[in-house]
Amino acid sequence: MAKSSSLNVRVVEGRALPAKDVSGSSDPYCLVKVDDEVVARTATVWRSLSPFWGEEYTVHLPLDFHHLAFYVLDEDTVGHDDIIGKISLSKEAIAANPRGIDSWINLSRVDPDAEVQGEIYLAVQMLEDVRGRCLRCHVLQARDLAPRDISGTSDPFARVFWGSQSLETSTIKKTRFPHWDEVLELREMPGAPSSLRVELWDWDMVGKNDFLGMVEFPPQTLQQKPPNGWFRLLPFPRAEEDSGRNLGALRLKVRLIEDRVLPSQYYQPLTELLMESVLGPAEEDAASPLAVLEELTSGDCRQDLATKMVKLFLGRGLAGPFLDYLTRREVARTTDPNTLFRSNSLASKSMEQFMKLVGMPYLHEVLKPVISRVFEEKKYMELDPCKMDLGRARRISFKGTASEEQVRETSLGLLTGYLGPIVDAIMGSVGRCPPAMRLAFKQLHQRVEEHFPQAEHEDVKYLAISGFLFLRFFAPAILTPKLFDLWDQHADPQTSRSLLLLAKAVQSIGNLGQQLGQGKELWMAPLHPFLLQSISRVRDFLDRLVDVDGDEAGGPVRALVPPSVTVREGYLLKRKEEPAGLATRFAFKKRYFWLSGKTLSYSKNPEWQVVTQDGVGVLHTTYLQCKNVNDLNQWLSALRKASAPNPDKLATCHPGAFRSSRWTCCLQAERSAAGCSRTHSAITLGDWSDPLDPDAETQMVYRQLLLGRDQLRMKFLEDSNMNTTPEADTGDCPDVLVQQRVAAARLLEVLADLDRAHEEFQQQEQGRAAPGTLEP
Repeated sequence: MAKSSSLNVRVVEGRALPAKDVSGSSDPYCLVKVDDEVVARTATVWRSLSPFWGEEYTVHLPLDFHHLAFYVLDEDTVGHDDIIGKISLSKEAIAANPRGIDSWINLSRVDPDAEVQGEIYLAVQMLEDVRGRCLRCHVLQARDLAPRDISGTSDPFARVFWGSQSLETSTIKKTRFPHWDEVLELREMPGAPSSLRVELWDWDMVGKNDFLGMVEFPPQTLQQKPPNGWFRLLPFPRAEEDSGRNLGALRLKVRLIEDRVLPSQYYQPLTELLMESVLGPAEEDAASPLAVLEELTSGDCRQDLATKMVKLFLGRGLAGPFLDYLTRREVARTTDPNTLFRSNSLASKSMEQFMKLVGMPYLHEVLKPVISRVFEEKKYMELDPCKMDLGRARRISFKGTASEEQVRETSLGLLTGYLGPIVDAIMGSVGRCPPAMRLAFKQLHQRVEEHFPQAEHEDVKYLAISGFLFLRFFAPAILTPKLFDLWDQHADPQTSRSLLLLAKAVQSIGNLGQQLGQGKELWMAPLHPFLLQSISRVRDFLDRLVDVDGDEAGGPVRALVPPSVTVREGYLLKRKEEPAGLATRFAFKKRYFWLSGKTLSYSKNPEWQVVTQDGVGVLHTTYLQCKNVNDLNQWLSALRKASAPNPDKLATCHPGAFRSSRWTCCLQAERSAAGCSRTHSAITLGDWSDPLDPDAETQMVYRQLLLGRDQLRMKFLEDSNMNTTPEADTGDCPDVLVQQRVAAARLLEVLADLDRAHEEFQQQEQGRAAPGTLEP
């Protein structure tokens, strides 16, 4: 049994941010921190005071995290980036709403005295002799302190207060991991019992010292359980912060999920109910337990449920039957073919999530070459006369200002130059499309054709597939490549407009030209000949796509990426540790790295791969440098996941370098000295390639049912208890309603069993738990 804690974080957008550049605008990005550790960085949105990011992260956390913070900064090409403001959310504030936070939150000013990080190790004793009571505070060390000096280090010293007395430790120069090992003794003065406060400061020769953090213990703690261990540094207590309305606001979605995942056998009854729904007769679709569960969800909860359910059935090798079940239900309740799969139903959301989980490598293979060209070439393209900027004509023609017609013709040529390779890549991708996706589309094709067999609905079976593949997969990826990992930055306004035009064209192709020439976008007419030519190829492509044998996609899948498959690759700068001092930047060599569940290897270029085994069996240090913070976080997360089953992981490490016969981080003189900082192995970023975890996914379904338990009783059970008329006893109640009540009762019974199991395990843990260190 394991406990898990994760944060679902979505940085949606900002508004009314202050201008930090001379142009009257800003280039904002957002840093996401958990307990002062940067876990993610959004891309920069250039020249905007109301940026839209739309970036989403799943952060797997240690159970004892304290707060989540968002910092908005303005990126500058020269000099340091400007801090705009921050939002800080405590764990308690996030956990207070089980459905999560979804709101606009004002940015507040960043107070240097509140920007503290790190921990301090103290051992406190309360002694008594003939002279009275004495407090002995052993200040051993601190770690991961905030860098306050331009060198990226600090000169920390500790100041201890007890009542009206205070003492200081010595100052340790140029380190964020100081070792003092000093004992300070303070005598009790007459009066009421006093708290113990330990402050850390950065000593400065010029100007005032910089605050690094503090811990405080009340008299009761000192008397009953004197502190002994590591304690997190806290900022100075202060009055309520200014709301920061003049700094703008962020729209955030944050949800904390803390769960105790039980052993697999406890989830077996719930899993069997869900599997029974999918594998049962089609006549019982509307009254199955899964149908009842769908009735209880809506909005974001439905999206979360769809993701977990797809993963759960993927792990069982039943993703195809699951999607087929949802398709049958969706088709059965649709009378107008024009509205098929147009709503955010569980069927639509599940197919969408299924494509993202299974089809991301396929998407990258098809779209990335052209998307990279669009970003690198930065061509100006525009067909809408209302949006044309003839001032950009110098980029098109050097013979004076270009006319509107010239801009349109040039843009048309550029657009078709990008669209051609995109359409060719899609039409030629049948063999590269994952078999599981092809089988799902084949089942969708069959169900729609059975329900709408009329000749006038001939295209509905094609539109059902293209509506998912083109409109919900390819087009969104073209419109926002950053959100599909096709590019590592958001597009600037000009590139964003080009991508929008390409996405609109792909949407029109996916719609089989049904709305071509209609609506307000008549300015797209010059592109219609190319679109009609492409549309004529779509039906043949879809026919070939669904021509697949069902056996090709069978079998359970435990991991979306097996251990032997590369989970991350890319260029990094590398150098080995050398006995002589720090090397110059030219000593770093650019190498292409591959990471799998088994090995980390590299070579000079991506074309050939060599598993490097320098000094087999001998530990040595290698320094790797990433191109930006996001790249660093993604590599760290991938390495942590890959090394999770490794029993030989180091518990501590040195974040500095060994030079001039000492570690730069903690100043220890022994090269083999134990690390001064904990190895951060708990925080990882969720990714589409994460291994499937059926128990964790079933636990989430259980949580979803808990949220809707009252609604479940009212909708399906209490109504039936009220219906006690003679007519109800004569069988006039529809069979479907009776079956739904039976399914609801079975779900409630399973919920009750899981409730009891969670209570039993919680009681066992409380009985085994040893008294912990008191928090300051």
